[in-house]
This record gives sequence, structure tokens and C-alpha cells, in this order.
Amino acid sequence: MSIEIKAPTFPESVADGTVATWHKQPGEAIQRDELIVDIETDKVVLEVVAPANGSLKNILKEEGDVVLSDEVLAVFVEGDVAEAAPAAPAAEEAAASESSDDAIAGPAARKLADEKGINLADVKGTGKGGRITKEDVQNHLKSAPAAPAAPAPAAPKAAAPAAPALNLPAGERIEKRVPMTRLRATIARRLVEAQQNAAMLTTYNEVNMKPVMELRAKYKDRFEKAHGVKLGFMSFFTKAATEALKRFPAVNASIDGNDMVYHGYQDIGVAVSSDRGLVVPVLRDTDGMGLAEIESTIADFGKRARDGKLGIEEMQGGTFTISNGGIFGSLMSTPILNPPQTAIMGMHKIQERPMAVDGEVVILPMMYLALSYDHRMIDGKEAVQFLVTIKELLEDPARLLLDI
Repeated sequence: MSIEIKAPTFPESVADGTVATWHKQPGEAIQRDELIVDIETDKVVLEVVAPANGSLKNILKEEGDVVLSDEVLAVFVEGDVAEAAPAAPAAEEAAASESSDDAIAGPAARKLADEKGINLADVKGTGKGGRITKEDVQNHLKSAPAAPAAPAPAAPKAAAPAAPALNLPAGERIEKRVPMTRLRATIARRLVEAQQNAAMLTTYNEVNMKPVMELRAKYKDRFEKAHGVKLGFMSFFTKAATEALKRFPAVNASIDGNDMVYHGYQDIGVAVSSDRGLVVPVLRDTDGMGLAEIESTIADFGKRARDGKLGIEEMQGGTFTISNGGIFGSLMSTPILNPPQTAIMGMHKIQERPMAVDGEVVILPMMYLALSYDHRMIDGKEAVQFLVTIKELLEDPARLLLDI
């Protein structure tokens, strides 16, 4: 029985997607729920899996093609893996009757081989009838002896690496042009729009991290044993931001045309870095979340972001954003707004510095905080007081538990 393989149903905020990678080729045996193709949108990579055991009859949308929601990508033939074998003779006949690369390799394999300068005649095919798959080319790259001009193996999920390794001989002036991924293009467009459309300002402050660090050191082992997750700093910042947002509603608001929308809840986006770019999954109703739930949710977001498995719905909405450049060593930065939100807070590296305390110089672990905000919605006084509130809560973390 033939089944149409369709693109996922995109939400209203996603207009279309791009066929990123075909993991299976026509005639190749496929198990139920096995990954067939990746569809890249401007937010995430969506995986399409096999509805049953069988094989692809033909592919209708090649890699790089733009597809709409629920558009047909391929035709799938249902049946046991053994029953999918009849497709093999056709592939063998094609390979025997044609000597071109088209006959021995699938489109994904040819594309990768062209990018890496690989002669397909040197690659051993493991597909039906000796057909060369993308995985065969990748394995060939890994097993090939190192050579000065050999490019590094391609990342398995990234459609276009942000900084491709070239491994060139000394003195060579070679350039490599790769297309910008949809996610990277969307990030670029939104960042430019944020600066063009908002009256963005940034205010700074610094926080003494010693009280939080001492509390964390004292209880981290018991915390992990009790909750099965490590106690980090993000949960403290999330809870402090939640309390500050309750006190300063304008910072938790958004702008919709000429309207200002005040939200009676706190949905905080946490910027997470992945190989494909920056994504911002959202913690919902943080006022009702404990430290353990925040830590476990953020850890899950980070893992699935690296695996490319975050859902679109998990990155929609959000009333405020926290970005932590400190994990990369940033001492100070100016975060850019995430529209339609009116504010974003940037965390930075914890750095020991000499500080004046009660007339004496003391070495303390300090962190710079930055709050970028839309001046159309938030006055400077509110922005400064918001950041001061977070500073005070973190320097006396007992106040977070006592709600004072």
C-alpha cells in the first residue's frame, strides 16, 4: 500500500520549511519510526519518520526545496523490510545501464561529495544495488587518510556550518561559500528589526555572587540527591527575575502596534546556544516553579537544542528573556531585544574583583548584569529599579524563599 509522506503541520507563525536532509533513498529498507527526512524551518528542524515498515518509492521534494505545511514530500510503500526488496532490481538495472553519478548515488550523497571534493568512484556504496548513500560519503571522509587539503567531516545535523573548517596548506587563499540556514537568516532579520523598530537602551549593574555561591556550595549535593538535577545559577536568576517582573509590570509587557499589552503571568525565555544558532525556549509560569523544576527544564531544553529536537511551540510566546553570555567568558555585553518583548537581561562571567566593603578592600566574585529595554514602554527609572531589585534578591537569596 502506498502512503504519502507529508511535511509536518506548521503553526501559524511558520510559513514554510526547507528540505534539509534525506536520510533514506528510494528502494532502501526502512523500519517503522525510523528517521526519513529533516525539514528545517526558521525556528527548528522537524523530523519526519516512517509510518510503517517499508521503503520510499520516489522522492518528490529534493534537498533545498521549499515546502508548505502538509505538502507531499515522497511516496512510501508499506510492507515488511523483506517485501521492500523488489525495489532493489530496479536500482541494480539503473546502476548497470548508466555510468553517471546519478545512477550510483542519491542526491544527498552527490551534494555532499561535491561539497567535499570526493570522487564517487572511490566511495563504497552500501545501499540497494551498491547505491551510494550520504552516510557512505561521510564514512569515506572519516576513513580517508589525512591530507593537507581535506575538509573536515560535515556536521550531521547542520545544513550549513557557521564556520566551515578548510584545513588549507600554508599560503593558500581559499574561500568557501555556504548558504545561510533559515534559522540563521531569521535570527539576523529579527535582530536588525529589533534595533530599527525599538528605542533600545541598556542599563548596567553588578551583583555580588558570593551569597548565592555559598548557598549553592552548601546544599548542591543534597539538592542533586533529592531532585536528581544539579543546582546551577540560572534558577536563582530566573526566580529573581520573576519577582522583579511582578513588581515592575512594564518590563514584563509587550508592544502590539499602538497597544501596550500587560501580562499577568511570567513566561521567561532562556537563550540556549546550539550548533545551528541561538534558540530561546520558554519557561511557562515561572512564578509557580521551584528551583528544581527550573533547573531540570533548562537542562532538558539544552539537551534537546543540541539534538535539534525542540518543538516550535516551546519557543513561542515569552514575556521576558534571559541570556547568559558568561558561559562563553563574556565579561560585559549589550543584549538585543527579542520582539515583541520589551526587555532582555544579560548575565556575564563571574569575575573576582577588589571591592570596597565597609571601608575595606575585599576580593569578591562579581557579575555584571545588563538590561536592554524598549524606552517606548519602559522609563529609565523602572529599568534601573528592576535591575537593582534583582541585585538585592541575589545578594540576599533568603528573600527569594521568604518572598520579601
